Amino acid sequence: MFAVLAGCSSSHSKFPTFLPKKTLDPSVDATLVGTMTKPALTVEGLPVKVETPGWDVLIDVSGPVVPGEGLPVQHDATTCTWTVTMYGATADVPVSIADFHSVDHLGSVFIMTLVPGEAAPPDVVKPGQRVTFQLRAYELVGEGIMQWAPDHEHVVASWDYTVEND
Repeated sequence: MFAVLAGCSSSHSKFPTFLPKKTLDPSVDATLVGTMTKPALTVEGLPVKVETPGWDVLIDVSGPVVPGEGLPVQHDATTCTWTVTMYGATADVPVSIADFHSVDHLGSVFIMTLVPGEAAPPDVVKPGQRVTFQLRAYELVGEGIMQWAPDHEHVVASWDYTVEND
């Protein structure tokens, strides 16, 4: 991926000096760190390393996947499915479906449920364990943010996404 900057040097090896150095970091897809005082915001599909006083864990949320993409009639809302993967725990990490929710572009909050037939995740993710489960909600087409608040209060990680059915 590259960007074209109008009015800047045409040299591909030099970037304008007015750009912040962090903008030029080639590891833009690096894993972000999220805490209860400074939550991480990334895009769906990228992991977040959540750090708390009692444990750390890597968590990745991908999706939403929606049924019927490419159909001739696009509805204003659809069923959205996310896949959550947790791994790399340093101690027992509590897991509850109730700690996940999404907020759409209008500010509506959506409570997640398990995909029908999906086994519930364990109550904790233990060190060395990898846990994957799927969550679902019925949402409007548009932008949103999936969030995780493992203490039921403080969001530690958010994933930006777009619901598309066209």
